Amino acid sequence: MSSSRGLFGPDTVSWRIIGHPAALVGGLRALLLQALHPLAMAGVAQHSNYIEDPMGRLRRTASYVSTVTFGTMAEAEAAAQIVRGVHRHVHGTDPVTGKRYSASDPATMVWVHCVEVHSFLAAYRAYARPISREDQDRYLAEQVEAAVLLGTPRHRVPDSVDAYRDYFASVRDQLCTSPEAEAAIGFVRRPSLPDLPAAQRVMLQPAFRAMGDAATSLVPASLRELAGLPPRGPRELPSRVAVSTASNAVALGLRIPVLRYAVEEPLTRTLGTKRRPRVPAAA
Repeated sequence: MSSSRGLFGPDTVSWRIIGHPAALVGGLRALLLQALHPLAMAGVAQHSNYIEDPMGRLRRTASYVSTVTFGTMAEAEAAAQIVRGVHRHVHGTDPVTGKRYSASDPATMVWVHCVEVHSFLAAYRAYARPISREDQDRYLAEQVEAAVLLGTPRHRVPDSVDAYRDYFASVRDQLCTSPEAEAAIGFVRRPSLPDLPAAQRVMLQPAFRAMGDAATSLVPASLRELAGLPPRGPRELPSRVAVSTASNAVALGLRIPVLRYAVEEPLTRTLGTKRRPRVPAAA
């Protein structure tokens, strides 16, 4: 693999899935589910200012994922080195379970990786277009490299739809809610965006609320009660339709040269991400 190509490339399923605007909804779904793991949530609660600056956390995550997916190998490795350095300082005791936690613990790293990667796939399936089982397996296998880049042991990372199903079943009894988890879930469902200028907040808040509803609708039925979410119902349908329509319209704009800059510039400015390469027409 050449250093200019990066960890992935235009022929990978990762570019297709993470390059689609529906990935934004996937990122919000990941925040919802990651909050249910008490050790992962304790690390976020005790070592970040996610409550005061939720958009900052979202921007940092989006920027990292964008760099690893679309950047060169040097850019991806540099970004991963920064994250590994931060993780070395994230450790302590979880007040919910009384257990010690560490962001560098392989079990926690696998959880965060799997929820994020699976959430991008779930959002693509729901709001972009159908994807074959073969391509789903290809995507999950490709993403093992992103986990290894952060130091996660390769043999612990699921690499197929079946392996993900088995993994999630194996950790189900470790999940629980907490005041910190409720706060994180509340932000996704009803983002306040206090750190944005008033004009941007008025413009973006309805869109983020629609995306929050769309992300909420992707939470598995088996976890909705645990997360304090109502059963899936028709009230989520308008947001699902709006997000599907809007994300595919943005994806189309990214493929049309005359519209590309006008569509891409607000996304990169708002989320602080790299400019995305041209999304293949098949996406």
